[in-house]
Amino acid sequence: MSQHPFDQFNRELRQFAIDRDWEQFQSPKNVAMALIVEAAELVEHFQWLSEDESYQLPADKRKAVAHEMADVLIYLMRLSDRLDIDLMQAVEEKIQLNAEKYPVEKVKGSAKKYSEYD
Repeated sequence: MSQHPFDQFNRELRQFAIDRDWEQFQSPKNVAMALIVEAAELVEHFQWLSEDESYQLPADKRKAVAHEMADVLIYLMRLSDRLDIDLMQAVEEKIQLNAEKYPVEKVKGSAKKYSEYD
């Protein structure tokens, strides 16, 4: 069985929770809820910005955004660990499914959802 890039991070995050006796609180439901909270905190940094402003964040805001992105990833990884889901395998499967739903020759340059195509 090959190692995925996230395997070491998953082990570290699991041990972090075990060391603090937090696994008792980290049910899939609770972790999913925490993930959404962190995603909302990420989005908050972009609220009311123009498209251009969203690309040109000042250094301090960019750092805060990076930390919120890390929080989202951490909770997503914890959720995959708690549910015993191979997240990298799921990503690979989803990329393939998206390639089938959104073939280049049909969707290139369009933001339509797959269900809106002929």
